[in-house]
Amino acid sequence: MTEAEALARRRGGLFKNPVAMKELRGRMRGARAFAVLSVYLLLMVGFALLLYVISTASQDVFGFTSGGQVGRTLFTGIVGIQLFLVTFIAPAFTASAISGERERQTYDLLKTTLLPARTLVIGKLFSALSYIFLLLIAAIPLQSIAFLFGGVSEIEVLLAFVILSVTAIALGATGIYFSAAQNRTLSANITTYAVTLFITIGLPMVIFIAISLFVNLIGVRQADISAEVQIVLLYGLVALAATNPLMAAFLTQFWLINKQSVFFFYETVTSTTGIIQVPILSPWILFSAVYLLVALVLVIRTVRRVRRIEA
Repeated sequence: MTEAEALARRRGGLFKNPVAMKELRGRMRGARAFAVLSVYLLLMVGFALLLYVISTASQDVFGFTSGGQVGRTLFTGIVGIQLFLVTFIAPAFTASAISGERERQTYDLLKTTLLPARTLVIGKLFSALSYIFLLLIAAIPLQSIAFLFGGVSEIEVLLAFVILSVTAIALGATGIYFSAAQNRTLSANITTYAVTLFITIGLPMVIFIAISLFVNLIGVRQADISAEVQIVLLYGLVALAATNPLMAAFLTQFWLINKQSVFFFYETVTSTTGIIQVPILSPWILFSAVYLLVALVLVIRTVRRVRRIEA
């Protein structure tokens, strides 16, 4: 085999994965996939209409509503509900990937095909994520409605898609890991959702409460806090955003609007010693790096666990 043939085989290996092709055909041949897609889009449309009615009902002192405000409200709300749905859909598609094979007593049949553990795990994960990406792409036209009102740029739509996709990959990898670690689908689902809710909701709430208590205890103004403490708190906020998709999306949009920068910018810190410009990497970059690294580690550990089961 020549080097060119080997490279072409590696590139097409994911699409030639027999497990992935079987799962995709089985998922898309029935009416369930299209029913889920239709219900998903109907929910998104209904939520977008509700946001539009609420936004247009809020008028300024002259009796008018800003088009940019309506567009931004629509965009933020649609991305928020997408993130909420992805948080619950992605683990559901992967938490039963391997444990379901055991319960249906078809896992031994997969072993007789002599498929490597890596092919099995990646095929299951790829097929689930492909359908989730279909849901995300199908909702992009709804996000683009915000362009009719203004207040939203193309880069915001792109960054929102990146954050949603990375979240889906990480949560999908979490689901398939616990699917391999647990013998039952029910226990795998419970463990996966417990970890997901802790990461997306529980951890930010705990840290937010701790920061609020700390600020109330010290009871000082920002200008009275030393520059070093402010810098540590600022970097801590960025680090927290790297562990939570909602905070990453919010801070990325906030700094994108105020700093007009997608990748790198400076934040001003004011203290008794003067004004300091602190360099900060955009939260979506750190978030993507952390979540993709976690997903890679989980996939590797899942492959090892499947090999251990086969042994």
